[in-house]
Formats: sequence, C-alpha cells, structure tokens
Amino acid sequence: MNFGPAVVALVVALVASVVGGALSGIFIGGKSMGRELAAMMGSFYGPIAGFTGVIVGLVLSHLLF
Repeated sequence: MNFGPAVVALVVALVASVVGGALSGIFIGGKSMGRELAAMMGSFYGPIAGFTGVIVGLVLSHLLF
C-alpha cells in the first residue's frame, strides 16, 4: 500500500470515529449527563477503538501484501 491512501484512510477513520463517538454519546447518555457533555466525551473516547483498529488493519495489510 502506498503512503497516500494510507494517510487518507487514517484521516477518514479519525473523522468517522469522532463523529460516531459523539453521536453515540448523545444517544446513550444525552438525557442523564446532558447532550453537550455526552457528545464531548463520546468524541474523545470514540477514536480509541475506531482509529486504533484502522491502524492495526493498515499495518497488517502492509505486512501481508
């Protein structure tokens, strides 16, 4: 895999995981914590799994192909 597509994949993964984390934070904890705090916490903790998974996938793709 070339360097360009890998960087694009990382940027897209970061944006998608931040947006997904914020939306799921609002959906899950919006009523109890408040929507703003739930969105902020979700956008902070969302990339922990999403971005890390894409990094592992890119490394494995690089090693295998």
